[in-house]
Amino acid sequence: MQIAADTVGRLLKIGAQMGALMYWFGGWPAAVLLVAAGLFLTLRSGFIPLRRFCSIFRLTLGRLGRKDGPAGKGAISPFQALTTALAATVGTGNIAGVATAITLGGPGAIFWMWVSAFFGMTTKFAEIVLAVRFRVASPGGSFAGGPMYALRDGLRRPGLGLAYAFFGAAAAFGIGNLVQANSVAGVLQTAFGITPLFTGIVLAVLVALVILGGIRRIGGITEKLVPVMALLYVGGSLAVLFICRCQIVPALGEIIRSAFSGRAAAGGFAGAGVLQAVHYGVIRGVFSNEAGLGSASIAHAAAVTDHPVRQGLWGIVEVFIVSYVICTMTALVLLVTGAWTGSLEGASLTAAAFNEVLPVSGHFIVSASLILFAFSTLLSWSYYGEQCFQYIFDRGRYLYRLLWIIGIVVGALGGLRPVWAFADSLNALMILFNLGGLVGMSALLVGLDREFWAGQRISRR
Repeated sequence: MQIAADTVGRLLKIGAQMGALMYWFGGWPAAVLLVAAGLFLTLRSGFIPLRRFCSIFRLTLGRLGRKDGPAGKGAISPFQALTTALAATVGTGNIAGVATAITLGGPGAIFWMWVSAFFGMTTKFAEIVLAVRFRVASPGGSFAGGPMYALRDGLRRPGLGLAYAFFGAAAAFGIGNLVQANSVAGVLQTAFGITPLFTGIVLAVLVALVILGGIRRIGGITEKLVPVMALLYVGGSLAVLFICRCQIVPALGEIIRSAFSGRAAAGGFAGAGVLQAVHYGVIRGVFSNEAGLGSASIAHAAAVTDHPVRQGLWGIVEVFIVSYVICTMTALVLLVTGAWTGSLEGASLTAAAFNEVLPVSGHFIVSASLILFAFSTLLSWSYYGEQCFQYIFDRGRYLYRLLWIIGIVVGALGGLRPVWAFADSLNALMILFNLGGLVGMSALLVGLDREFWAGQRISRR
């Protein structure tokens, strides 16, 4: 008995040490790694987001509705892949994550979120290109792909592929499950007094009805849901900013000044400086646009496309929409209303900001947007985690879906800050393996990029 007790004690001690190491790496090391890898890939690719800016939007959003789409094989359309990825990225990170960044890092965190997003556009582009390049055919005419396949077949490091899949399957419960359910439960309890347990059960049932249909049903739902929820939230944000239009320029000035001086809200720790602004701007930025995690490439790998780079362009558009449109609007709403100086945090802070200017509809806009955002994120991340789980075990998709549904209820009952800390720690481990693969295969990325644009020049002749 004593031997067993000692063994359990040692295991618990090792677990605590591993948890502390993961938490540490999820802070500054992950932030530095993200920016450094993004800078490297941006330089290596010749600043593709700037160099090809007009062509990127012409070949993506500019072709929506046209019947002469790209040839090739896949289970979902390129637009469905985008909306599935957006369903995962346009989540509580854009409502609660931005609020958390400002609360803990001050308004200057938004500036560093913009900086990380610029490099993140190339990072996400690289993730998708390599995922499509090394995707494999699955039964039923679908495709499976993602960093685990690129690491295995492209970098020829199967052990790294397994490690990414393991942490991806686990991390999905943090960023895509617990955080989403927790944020919805928090805002509904604050706004309408609904108990977290009830919220968790209802969310779990609704998600179960969709994810049992696989990627085709998820893609079909997100294709309709994402435009509606984006219009609702962006429309509400524009209404607030129009009413407070005189405060927009001062708010932008505060973001720039605080980026290099540091200022925290009352809810954060006193005297948050530049280091905190950079830290929370980058970390919350990757949480909102997911550039560096490699997760979105799992959805894009299932898209119909004739070339990996063509699908990769959608990744640049994805980061642009999430970071420079939706996250910026959230930040400006928090600043122009002055709500960020209060004691609230997370989604509840954003709801209070909207309600201050739009007392009748403010809580409804944020609550409805958060529910839709979180619901769509729960759908997409269930697919990401399931694909990682299947990569390791080859079977067990229904077991993973069952655990996913249970996790929603658990997340709704959990506390906000412990949940965010858990998510950040697991995200950092995904980042480590994914960025290593992207840097290691950067030469292949450049070659594929040149090949695609050379083909575009020939087709125009």
